[in-house]
Order: sequence, then structure tokens, then C-alpha cells
Amino acid sequence: MAGLGDFENVVFDPRVPVYLQVVRHFKELIATGRLRSGEVIPSRRELAAMLNINPNTAQRAYKEMEEQKLIVTEGNKESRITTDEQVLRSVRSELIESEVEAFVRAVRKIDVPLEELIDLLQRKYKELAGG
Repeated sequence: MAGLGDFENVVFDPRVPVYLQVVRHFKELIATGRLRSGEVIPSRRELAAMLNINPNTAQRAYKEMEEQKLIVTEGNKESRITTDEQVLRSVRSELIESEVEAFVRAVRKIDVPLEELIDLLQRKYKELAGG
């Protein structure tokens, strides 16, 4: 089961529905390999307690993840991360695409030339990566 530490430091943005933020957190854990294919995840009640959220919110997040085929729950068994490789591969791409789109929308407002933006992006990426 995913380590409890993976859920300890989640800070919720009051402008975004909590259940969607929970789904995003799971996607980030999948994309970074901290949750793996077939891995058992906390129950809905356990997750609600870990994140200090309403159990109905946890239930809604799990329902959303089941609809997106991120998790599988068979009967009354524990929920697990999907083993569908296509779904797992798409998670990382989806997160990157979403962040890049938000970044580009924000930067377009100040009309930065693409070449300048690429140069700045490369420098900042290296700087924040420690090199």
C-alpha cells in the first residue's frame, strides 16, 4: 500500500474542488512512480482520515478515478492502481500537457517572444534542478 507519507503534506486549493485535487494527487503519485501498477491504495475511509476530508469527498474522488480507469475495485476488495499500461502512460502526458498549457496561457498575456521564453525556461529548469 502507498506509504502514508505520500498523503501527509497535501495542501488543498480552496478554488478547486477537493475531490479533483485528490485525483490529481493520485495522478502525480502514479506519474512519479510512487504508486505502481496493481498497488493497493488506502480505503476511502482511510484516505479521508489521512487527508482530513469528508468521506463523501474521498468516495467521489475514487468514483472519478474509477471512471478514468486509474483504479480498479472488484466487489468488496481493496482498490488498486490499474494495470492498464496505456492508462498509466497517459497520466504523465496529461499532467505535463496541463501544466504547459497553463504556463503558456499565463506567459502569452505578457507577449514574450518564443526564443526568449525557451532560453529562460532552459535556464530556470537547470537552476531548479540544481545544475
